[in-house]
Amino acid sequence: MTIRDRSQVPSAKRVVVKVGSSSISGENAGQIPRLVDALAEAHGRGTEIVLVSSGAIATGAPFLALDERPTDLATQQAAAAVGQNVLIYRYQDSLDRYGIVAGQVLLTAGDLDNTTARSNAQRAMERLLALRILPIVNENDTVATHEIRFGDNDRLAALVAILVRADLLVLLSDVDALYTRPPDQPGATRIDVVPAFDDLDGVEVGATGSSRVGTGGAVTKVSAARHAVEEGTAVIFTSTALVEAALAGETVGTWFEPAG
Repeated sequence: MTIRDRSQVPSAKRVVVKVGSSSISGENAGQIPRLVDALAEAHGRGTEIVLVSSGAIATGAPFLALDERPTDLATQQAAAAVGQNVLIYRYQDSLDRYGIVAGQVLLTAGDLDNTTARSNAQRAMERLLALRILPIVNENDTVATHEIRFGDNDRLAALVAILVRADLLVLLSDVDALYTRPPDQPGATRIDVVPAFDDLDGVEVGATGSSRVGTGGAVTKVSAARHAVEEGTAVIFTSTALVEAALAGETVGTWFEPAG
């Protein structure tokens, strides 16, 4: 179904939720149970949920005795290898409270450009969802190269939403919505709704999130949102703390209207 406004969110059949590194790693690792609570509530009412989660490198870095995100590729790959294992354990440990099983899906954006790999990924996720498994998708940072240095999971989340024909994509950040300028600047005003094909003329899109652990920001989220809505998927951009309200259809964050 096509979700036209927030009131229809609770009836969405399939939702992709994307969470960034800074929201679920380091001192914010304690937010995972709260995120899982919101996902489990939607899952319990019959919604098929796909979680696109960053955080492998940020989660693995402390186990390599690193205080911040490594800059060289080999150490990034090593941190990702360790962190992905820990991250999935933390999610599954929290999902166990609801009797929900997670399925790990590691992709790169390049996989979705390849016809065979794309078909395989689509078939696997469709089967996982049919079995009421909650797929947890992340970029395959252990083998990625260009994606680790310049990529972001906002774009991957949009591609996954299109791949599984999701009704809704929820992009979670450290800030509660998109603003007319960076929210820490005077005169910044929250944007409630972005109409389809709106070019956001006059809006100064700045960075959001923690550059110490992640790679994305408001720019990448707006780009991802535009890509998804052009394919008919509605998008909500809000903070991780407000995910439960967003999935309940409350008026939080910024709503990107889908194209017709």
